[in-house]
Amino acid sequence: MADITASMVKALREKTDAPMMECKRALTEAQGDMPRAEEILRVKLGSKASKASSRVTAEGLIGLFISPDAKQGAVIEVNCETDFVAKNDDFVQFVNALAQLVAEKAPADVSTLSALPMGGGTVESMRSELIGKIGENVSIRRFERMQTANALSSYVHGGKIGVLLNFAGQTDLGKDLAMHIAATKPKAIDESGVPESDKEAERSVARLKAAESGKPAEIVEKMVEGSVQKYLKEVALLSQLFVKNDKQTVAQVLKEHNASIAAFKLFVVGEGIEKKTTDFAAEVAAAAAGNA
Repeated sequence: MADITASMVKALREKTDAPMMECKRALTEAQGDMPRAEEILRVKLGSKASKASSRVTAEGLIGLFISPDAKQGAVIEVNCETDFVAKNDDFVQFVNALAQLVAEKAPADVSTLSALPMGGGTVESMRSELIGKIGENVSIRRFERMQTANALSSYVHGGKIGVLLNFAGQTDLGKDLAMHIAATKPKAIDESGVPESDKEAERSVARLKAAESGKPAEIVEKMVEGSVQKYLKEVALLSQLFVKNDKQTVAQVLKEHNASIAAFKLFVVGEGIEKKTTDFAAEVAAAAAGNA
């Protein structure tokens, strides 16, 4: 039997917003396996335990650049330690300059980007200089570049959510669709693009929920597949209800305007990064004990 510590319970609580005792029970049942405990909570508590997938757990900024002819562009995530620095003018300028550099030079990865010329030195030397100036660590996490014969649209929400969209159609509709993607965070354009791992995870949770109904096995399987199909419609862009007109799906809107979507990229600052938290009371207590 794995030891369930208070810090484990606290971490699960922060990820899911579930009650402390429910977190402890889930961890006990999962023998300390955090992902398994999250799955158990989803079965017991439903959507209340699903916040882990959308919680922003690090600071930073999303940068976006699209060329004047809208044929090439880039979206990039650069992380820092505090939200205060994420709003610093020097940091913002650095991130935006990186987005333009990615669009124009098409580096293969972060290492290649770091070696590119910038400001009389390299991107890496500029990053080091910025760290010295602002007093916080700065890291280039990821980027995506697009080039198209159609046109690119984009949307950035508060510097924390960024969307780059490869789109054929009216410019205004492209902007609206980019905003829709930022709001609904689809996983793919259509159901076929949803990762198999996500489908299987949803199927596993649905099967556990359905099994609790006590219904015959063949009914349980129909319930499971119904749940999975509902999930796919919610996370596939084309089947989502359009945020500016919930009487139509995105697919219907595209057809009405003779438009199409070739690709999109969505970045959320800190997505999937564990954020370090500081217990100031514990630090004070430890300091007091050390001075005693």
